[in-house]
Amino acid sequence: MSAVILNKDQVSAYDREGFIVLKGFVSPDSCDQLRGRAVEVVRDFDPSGVVSIFSTHEQTRTSDDYFLQSGDQIRFFFEEDAFNPDGTLKQSKEQSINKIGHALHDLDPVFDQFSRTTDIEQLARELGFDDPLLLQSMYIFKQARIGGEVTCHQDATFLYTEPLKVLGLWFALEDATIENGCLGAIPGGHKLGLKSRFMRAEDVGTRFEVFDSSPWPEEKLAPLEVRKGTLIVLHPLLPHLSRENRSAKSRHAYTLHVIDASVKYPEENWLQRAPEMPLRGF
Repeated sequence: MSAVILNKDQVSAYDREGFIVLKGFVSPDSCDQLRGRAVEVVRDFDPSGVVSIFSTHEQTRTSDDYFLQSGDQIRFFFEEDAFNPDGTLKQSKEQSINKIGHALHDLDPVFDQFSRTTDIEQLARELGFDDPLLLQSMYIFKQARIGGEVTCHQDATFLYTEPLKVLGLWFALEDATIENGCLGAIPGGHKLGLKSRFMRAEDVGTRFEVFDSSPWPEEKLAPLEVRKGTLIVLHPLLPHLSRENRSAKSRHAYTLHVIDASVKYPEENWLQRAPEMPLRGF
């Protein structure tokens, strides 16, 4: 097992603020290797017939089968501003994709190696996960000039467990700045409670169940500007967002979500897997 990752002050900060920033958690070489693999995966992707756009503005409307069946697949989602009115791409596919998800960590050996390190496992255990399982992964491009906004949300809205035991891991594969759309979080906002859940509808598609419709106190948002190789650990109830990227610099990131084997994972959660591909740990 790895050496201790977090000191007492960092664990206290996670409880108090809802996030931890760990500089230099992964090496620049590891970041570059993952970025290189993402380029290869996109290069081999044929976008013909696939027009799935990632949007947090109209999540219910844009949820389609391609998205809902991605829990145990590697699938590609485009930026909202990637298309011309006739449906053709404005630029190359490499410059048009918003993210890849949601089972890269299980289906690609390079992503698997990055995701299943002793340091990540140790980190999860230090934050109370007795039997951590990797739930989902996303490679996020935040493309230069057309990188879309991700509105303020809680991870638990989309990835809910009973009891709530989810950990968000956000790896900066490039420097993340206010200019290119770094994360922003509301310190202590995880104590406000769960505002909504995003679930599969009983008939078809998805729906939101809203528990609290009051607006987020976005005046309390703190920008999390970080250097390449930094890991930001996110509480599942922490309100966070990222602004659009209109700069000339991309802001690549990789995210993992971890749950504990002891929890109930509801069947109405949008992200589901086939029985023959159960969640795996480290």
